[in-house]
Amino acid sequence: MLFFAVNVSAQKISSADLQVTGLTCSMCSNATQKSLETLDFISSVKPDLNKNIFVLTFKKDANINLDLVRKKVQDAGFSVGGLTANFNFNDVKVDDKGQAIVDGNVYRFVNVKDKTLSGTIKASVVDKDFISGSAFKKQAVTANSDAYVSGTGVVNGKKTRIYHLILS
Repeated sequence: MLFFAVNVSAQKISSADLQVTGLTCSMCSNATQKSLETLDFISSVKPDLNKNIFVLTFKKDANINLDLVRKKVQDAGFSVGGLTANFNFNDVKVDDKGQAIVDGNVYRFVNVKDKTLSGTIKASVVDKDFISGSAFKKQAVTANSDAYVSGTGVVNGKKTRIYHLILS
């Protein structure tokens, strides 16, 4: 099945709140922080041990790969329990299927369709390994997307990574 999407103007992710599960001590938090700091598109990682959240600030004009963020958490021995990011959209057109292509990234918005997004928008990634297993199963029932379970789909004739987002 081929999905048509609209190419749109530049978007940046300025920061994100990354919830990490499985942390039991400050050494666990420290290992996760050090792992995340190896990513060249992250300018700072600030842990909040009371909430098991890391506030990530991204470098300006950097190509941000959310899957690499998830991989670094897993490499440290833990899991992502949630990732909510601040997206800076500039007239991003979301089509009638809830999809937008921005700077080569494909986003499917679970709760937005046929709308233009501008300004700083807070959105949560609801893909597998970005939320708990039970939340993923619950979301799969309502996601209404053939690409939700695999995280990939055919966009403009190519197999592509598709991020599923819910606007906060």
